[in-house]
Amino acid sequence: MTLRRAELATFLRSRRAKLRPAEVGLPDGVRRRTPGLRRQEVAQLAGISVDYLIRLEQGRGPHPSRQVLAALARALLLSRDEREYLFRVAGESPPPVTGPSGEVAPGVRHLLDAMTETPAYLVDAAYDVLAWNRLAGYFVGELPVGDRNMIRWMFRQRGPELPWTDPELLRFARDSVADLRAAYGRYPGHRVLVDLVTELLGVSSSFAALWAEHDVADRRPVVKRVAHPKLGPLEFECRVLLVPESDQRLIVYTAAPGSPTREVFRRLGERVAG
Repeated sequence: MTLRRAELATFLRSRRAKLRPAEVGLPDGVRRRTPGLRRQEVAQLAGISVDYLIRLEQGRGPHPSRQVLAALARALLLSRDEREYLFRVAGESPPPVTGPSGEVAPGVRHLLDAMTETPAYLVDAAYDVLAWNRLAGYFVGELPVGDRNMIRWMFRQRGPELPWTDPELLRFARDSVADLRAAYGRYPGHRVLVDLVTELLGVSSSFAALWAEHDVADRRPVVKRVAHPKLGPLEFECRVLLVPESDQRLIVYTAAPGSPTREVFRRLGERVAG
């Protein structure tokens, strides 16, 4: 492959201009003459020198190594398609996608911590829970330590034949299985995904029925009603937000303003902050 310096330079400048400091865990308050991150900020995040980044952005730098390209992709929060494009215009073959990422980006960790009145947690493409904020501990804490997988928990807790009577819960389950099937196709033969699907096909007829529908990822928000053993009855919207650069999902429980659940979350936030 050929290094296309001009395209590489333009792409790096455009991605840097699109990022907000808060997205990478930097303070937003500093006055900026141009939108996006500064060169020295990207260089620091990627672990390279500012001079090297300047030369790349001006189309006169050396041929970047695969390690430098991977570091720039992480620093600029590139999606899978953007990372592949970066490698190709730099004259390199894109790295193979081997499996769901379990690395929690600092910016996502900061975002979780900043959501002081909203339960939120992060899962990988196989729905293993990677991180959560303090409010989400009241929900994620119910999962067994060492086996915090949302889909396994969802289907195992209902038993093999228990019917799905709540239409919103059924929709959430169907969307989750469709999303899992998409990951199953993106990471063919990945042992964690294969074992999870094989296990659930054997123990849950509900999972088997949804898996047989062959739906592929179409995430939509759903309203969940929960009788929590410590917090009482709760009603909130469950949103699943994709983190493109890592193929992870941020699951957020948002309660309507003025609702009893919103008040429970607010008081809970004050309690855990104290």
